[in-house]
Amino acid sequence: MSITKERKTSIIGEFRRSETDTGSAHVQIAVLSHRISQLTEHLKSHLKDHASRRGLLMLVSRRRRLLDFLRDTDHKSYLEMLKRLELRK
Repeated sequence: MSITKERKTSIIGEFRRSETDTGSAHVQIAVLSHRISQLTEHLKSHLKDHASRRGLLMLVSRRRRLLDFLRDTDHKSYLEMLKRLELRK
């Protein structure tokens, strides 16, 4: 259920802003989005897994805060992230 090292590396490579970037808001949002989609699929078949549901809600909240930060600091980049990750706002 957790993200594999290879998948995380590919996501970082796809969304990083520079060659050494591993922790910018863009990368964090992309990694969180992948984990959220995995947990959502897990919860479709495991309806009573309330601990994972709580974890999902915490991940969604963290992604929301990062998206709000990105919206306030760089609106153009924020809109680009929404489009690339197919998030609705």
